[in-house]
Amino acid sequence: MPPSYARIDPRFAQPGHPPATIDEFDGVRFLHLGTSWVQGAMRLSKPDAIELEYVQMMMMWTLFQHAPRRIVQLGLGSAALTKFCYRRFPQARVAAAELNPNVIAICRALFGLPENDDRLDVREMNALDFVLDAANHGQVDVLQVDLYDHDARGPVLDSPEFYQGCYDCLSTDGIMTANVFGQIDSYDRNLLAMQQVFDAVVWLPEVHDANIVVLAFRHAPQLDFSTLYERAGEIRRHLNLPAKKWVDGLKEWMRDHA
Repeated sequence: MPPSYARIDPRFAQPGHPPATIDEFDGVRFLHLGTSWVQGAMRLSKPDAIELEYVQMMMMWTLFQHAPRRIVQLGLGSAALTKFCYRRFPQARVAAAELNPNVIAICRALFGLPENDDRLDVREMNALDFVLDAANHGQVDVLQVDLYDHDARGPVLDSPEFYQGCYDCLSTDGIMTANVFGQIDSYDRNLLAMQQVFDAVVWLPEVHDANIVVLAFRHAPQLDFSTLYERAGEIRRHLNLPAKKWVDGLKEWMRDHA
């Protein structure tokens, strides 16, 4: 039986996929896939803001990329990243690959996801198929990966083949951010797979129920922390994201892994 809060709506319960369900608490609407695990959230008074801290951290690429032309999200969640990038980066084309049609339907109905247009392309497809498609290789400036099923034991795609596909999709200065969450062995497996492929891989201390957000670069950047703190101030002013904390985390990572 689904959790007591999860009233199954037939619009979001197509067979063959976990049903998409919601609950609401203290002005925040939460997305679930028929279990208690939170798959995303939206504050009803600020539907285009990013509510969860780890999802905000998925925007760490803004420290390095100012004007991306193509942004891709693998795993739609509650569409927080997709909506935010679509609204805040009008020069960019934004795409998302989501396997579960129930998630796409509930995001459009209850989480404010716009319909597709000439800049927005939300596709029902497997993320592995997306990254292995040669038509996408070298085309993506920012790739945001947050792939979890209803059990949330770890990323559903974590093989070297998958991360090689992610790398192949990136443009010359492309960046991937990825959420690594779940059982302890999944952390090591995912980080090792990324390090085998990307030129540089760094991660911030865990937040929000053990989520760890990883930055992976096609080509390693030069880390000038005075410049990063200056950029963090711009991000705070223009995007209202806590970017100074990200720079603090990167500085801590550099100190611990020097």
